[in-house]
Amino acid sequence: MAQTIRFHETGGPEVLRLEEVDVGEPGPGEVLIRQTAIGVDFVDTYQRSGLYKLPLPSGLGGEAAGVVERVGPGVEGFRPGDRVAYGTGAPGAYADRRIVPAAHLLRLPDGIGDQQAAGMMLKGLTVWYLTHKTFPVKAGDTVLWQAAAGGVGLIACQWLRSLGVTVIGTAGSDEKAAIAKAHGCKHTIVYTREDLPSRVRELTGGLGVPVVFDGVGKSTFASSLDCLRPRGTMVTFGNASGPVGLIDPLILTQKGSLYLTRPTLGHYTATRSELEEGATELFRIVASGTVTIEVSATYPLAEAARAHRDLEARRTTGSIVLVP
Repeated sequence: MAQTIRFHETGGPEVLRLEEVDVGEPGPGEVLIRQTAIGVDFVDTYQRSGLYKLPLPSGLGGEAAGVVERVGPGVEGFRPGDRVAYGTGAPGAYADRRIVPAAHLLRLPDGIGDQQAAGMMLKGLTVWYLTHKTFPVKAGDTVLWQAAAGGVGLIACQWLRSLGVTVIGTAGSDEKAAIAKAHGCKHTIVYTREDLPSRVRELTGGLGVPVVFDGVGKSTFASSLDCLRPRGTMVTFGNASGPVGLIDPLILTQKGSLYLTRPTLGHYTATRSELEEGATELFRIVASGTVTIEVSATYPLAEAARAHRDLEARRTTGSIVLVP
């Protein structure tokens, strides 16, 4: 039996329940994992609330680390005792034991701890595909990153700095702005009191930035567009403040023949080679110490609802982790 967080109806954090589930035995191509640390992400709140539809009842969570207990028929490359992690695949990570397709698993290097891994797999792979594939950045670029003190944002600030990219990051308070700056953000803008487009224009000599990475969504979309230079790219990849509404394509013309994309991690790690490419880069940059994974809070698995409340209330920075 496994201790698993599930929900039978969509709604607020109160719909999350701790239940006992029979996980069974791993089938062909599957691996049974004893999980030691589980990442919590904004996408989990979208699924719980019903913004992203899941068949109910459902598990929750997309990234975790643990130890292989058993492997199913035909599995190669993994054996009992291996330390592993994942950040792609179907929801269900909020559990102390889980069966996962071997195709989604990655062996953890010795220099990366379980809580580190749980706090970086989905988030770190997200930074990789956004900045290496969706909009390949280059040394000398200046980019705008919305919510720079969040779990994805702190990884992005450090990684981009190492590539010679100047990051302008937004934050909701002076405290969060200081955290972002300490992690590689060159310029910070406290959006609750500063006019974002005006400040970005000031910092870029009136030009605007070539790309905005925006995981906030509804409340920042319009101002993000106004920060772009002509033919700039708007990368909207999250809905922390709610989904972006209908968009008139003429807006993109009027604001400078802009490009707009709404990517997702699954489409950039659809093949094993793509997943391994991203994971190799992520493990390398974390193991080298160039990017540190900040786990700002841990919660018992049974308190997943409290973790969601804190995340949605913006009471956290960096990554937060559930511990079975």
